Amino acid sequence: MVFPVLTIVVLFIILMFAANKKSDREMKAPLEEFWKKEQASNLVRKQSLEDLQYIRIPEDFFSFACNEQDDPDAAEAMTILNSLKEEQIVNFTGISNTDLKLSFGAANLPALSHFDQNYTLLARALQTLAEYLVRKEQTADAIRVLEFAVETKTDISSTYKLLGDLYRKNGSPEKIDDLIPKAAALNSALSGAIVRSLEEMKNTPDPQDVTP
Repeated sequence: MVFPVLTIVVLFIILMFAANKKSDREMKAPLEEFWKKEQASNLVRKQSLEDLQYIRIPEDFFSFACNEQDDPDAAEAMTILNSLKEEQIVNFTGISNTDLKLSFGAANLPALSHFDQNYTLLARALQTLAEYLVRKEQTADAIRVLEFAVETKTDISSTYKLLGDLYRKNGSPEKIDDLIPKAAALNSALSGAIVRSLEEMKNTPDPQDVTP
């Protein structure tokens, strides 16, 4: 009986070894592919940036008055918006540095990274400003700010949630339907979660509409 048991143990060890080797190969393949792609991206010559989808902040957004003592976060958001007024802003959410270099050349990466950092600042500032406008009961202005943020393809979940809430409170819950495909088209890992949140909101009655 010893020999069959020993044979089984040996076969098990061989199978485990083969499985580990296969796993190593499967793990190495994407890593090797990444480094090939990275090396290729470093050889791409500098390309024109003229056709990028630059984002311009609507001029009337700079007219919102935010008192620093009343709301320092909103005041800071306005300062950020003003600082971005003459900056170049591009949303590269979901696009890796390697892909940026492949498309526009390695020499352009610092500029492209700066454009994307500007976008991150913009998206956060817009959310903060919208929340401030809601607190000030300037609903129409808050909706305009949030809708602009959505048009820039922000993936800040609270932007979609707040806008959906305002649509419902403003008597336009059907507009949530327009947000869902925009969220679904986002080049972001958060896209699915935002879509689910909007669909849940659409299918949940507004507490103000529920009769006690």
